[in-house]
Amino acid sequence: MTLGPAARPARLRPLWLVAGAVAVVAAALAGLAFGPVTLPPGSVAAELLNLLPGVRIDSGLTEREVAIITELRLPRVVLGLIVGGMLALAGTAYQGVFRNPLADPHLLGVASGAGLGVTAVIAGRVAAGDATTNLPVGVPVAAFVGAVGAVGLTYLLGVAGGRGRSPATLILAGVAVSAFLDAAQTYLMQRHVDSLREVYSWLLGRLATAGWHDVRMVLPYAVVTAAVVLAHRRVLDVLGVGDAEATALGLHPQRARLVLLAAASLGTAAAVSVSGLIGFVGIIVPHTLRMLAGASHRVLLPLSVLFGGAFLTLTDLVARTVATPAEIPIGVVTAFLGAPFFVLVLRSMGGRTT
Repeated sequence: MTLGPAARPARLRPLWLVAGAVAVVAAALAGLAFGPVTLPPGSVAAELLNLLPGVRIDSGLTEREVAIITELRLPRVVLGLIVGGMLALAGTAYQGVFRNPLADPHLLGVASGAGLGVTAVIAGRVAAGDATTNLPVGVPVAAFVGAVGAVGLTYLLGVAGGRGRSPATLILAGVAVSAFLDAAQTYLMQRHVDSLREVYSWLLGRLATAGWHDVRMVLPYAVVTAAVVLAHRRVLDVLGVGDAEATALGLHPQRARLVLLAAASLGTAAAVSVSGLIGFVGIIVPHTLRMLAGASHRVLLPLSVLFGGAFLTLTDLVARTVATPAEIPIGVVTAFLGAPFFVLVLRSMGGRTT
């Protein structure tokens, strides 16, 4: 049997991995060096090397400047790398599962379900008089429960007419589920007016962190998501040739889709729980890489993690510096970039979504 282009083996060229690593390092250095207090990138790099065991380099920075790097900016940059990588990875996985280039982590009601779970936790905390800035450890769990519940409801609606329903049916079901969950979230916010300010700030997206708490909270979920999705990168290429050929090759398409959807939803829920609703990362990064590096998921998935993290870190830098001393919600910046990009992708497809 002759496989289509999507299923043919493709190698991840070392040059692309190097480019991705350089993008991550450059974005991290920019995020650490620039802000209300600008620091020399070379001194910042030296101070980062000082974090390694046995390394001691005179960076020329004061104790206050070192504290700005290690205690304020570094946790935020690391969080941006993780969240951006997860959103881009999930977007690539969704697009492969549904063979739909417009799919992203907000498809299937995943973001809406996770948002409803986080809103419930925030509203409950504010109602109980808890004024701490750190998110509770249970937030990712609540987000995941909401995300998985949304995926389950969408899947049941999408396949209600039989196992052979097209991916487009699931996408339409996801739109309906998202509308319902958004309405439920709005109702919950109105019932707990005292939490409106905090929930609204979270909805617009932000990477503000009070230390390493959010990083430690989201990292285990990100590791599990990346491990599962990257292990299925060849499976996604096989799914791209169609269910009939995939079955002939010994793959169970429905089972593979469920595993990938669960993993991608876990990563999305974890990212949403600490960063809020940041849109378009799962469309901008995969599509750009697809145009430059090819369509094979063996190439796209690893690069999505690297370039997705770099993209969101640089976007966050813009969000916190373009209107200094004020800070623009990062979701606003990604929307400004993503909306025109979405239109270009839609036009290039000639209106086709499947």
